[in-house]
Amino acid sequence: MNGDGTAAPRLRLTYRDAVREAIRDALTRDERVFLMGEDVGRYGGCYAVSKGLLAEFGEDRIRDTPLSESAFVGAGIGAALNGMRPIVEVMTVNFSLLALDQIVNNAATIPHMSGGQFAVPLVIRMATGSGRQLAAQHSHSLEGWYAHIPGLKILAPATLEDARGMLWTAIEDPNPVLIFENVQLYDMEGELPADAGPVDITRAAIRREGKHASVVTFGGSVPKAVAAAETLAGEGVDVEVVDLRSLRPLDDATIMASVAKTHRVLVVDEGWRSGGLSAEVSARINEQVFYELDAPVARLAGVEVPIPYPKHLEDASVPQADTIAAALREMVGRR
Repeated sequence: MNGDGTAAPRLRLTYRDAVREAIRDALTRDERVFLMGEDVGRYGGCYAVSKGLLAEFGEDRIRDTPLSESAFVGAGIGAALNGMRPIVEVMTVNFSLLALDQIVNNAATIPHMSGGQFAVPLVIRMATGSGRQLAAQHSHSLEGWYAHIPGLKILAPATLEDARGMLWTAIEDPNPVLIFENVQLYDMEGELPADAGPVDITRAAIRREGKHASVVTFGGSVPKAVAAAETLAGEGVDVEVVDLRSLRPLDDATIMASVAKTHRVLVVDEGWRSGGLSAEVSARINEQVFYELDAPVARLAGVEVPIPYPKHLEDASVPQADTIAAALREMVGRR
């Protein structure tokens, strides 16, 4: 809202633009904030998220790094330990595996191993997911791996509002936060108020109200789930869509309230089924609200293969709106 009580003007932008505005806002708010990573400066970012920021803020605040994830993630940890607020961009989640030692054995453990004497206020952003024909070494969804690690907070913004608002809240957190930006969302367009700001990063969100079944998902699968729900609405099936938003910690309360309302639930995860996040969410539902269920918890996850390059195979390897709709039809057919 404006100072006179009128609504702030709305801006039309893409998810990519929203992330850029979030970074620009953080750099402007706090001189301790800087962005570092491969090609974030002169090239403007692999997905053009940081385009123009080098000219605006200079090389001290927008830092191109060597192609060494372990080195620049480690530098980010050191900077955070020394009072800075680094935003480290890892080009793709697959490349973050080269920095697992730094993320898991250092960033996640130092606050605990120091008895709380040291904080690691580090934000790591990375692109995740398939859909752009980048093949197996650039397209996997490993959010569930990182959600397994105590000491980390894991965020998956699925809307423009969250893409714009999660970053500043994450920067204010004293502990390391990983933000996973699904590559299928960068071109997504929408509107945001010109004064859009920080958002809560601790709660899931209901993206569509419904009464016959719940879809619990996150990231790039949220728009697909909403599209599937709209399709089924035309068939007389009312589907609720729960966007997890935070994968660690999980907001159990919102999940369980939705299941208690609809009594049927489909968990959708672009990652692999075995040992994945969908298994964790399913287990929690069975542990906490088993007697609210009118049908077994269903899961729809990525096919257990490396992501293929051909477009038709890539699409077939992860949940899509039509496969989500088909799984829901099967579920409500048990009524």
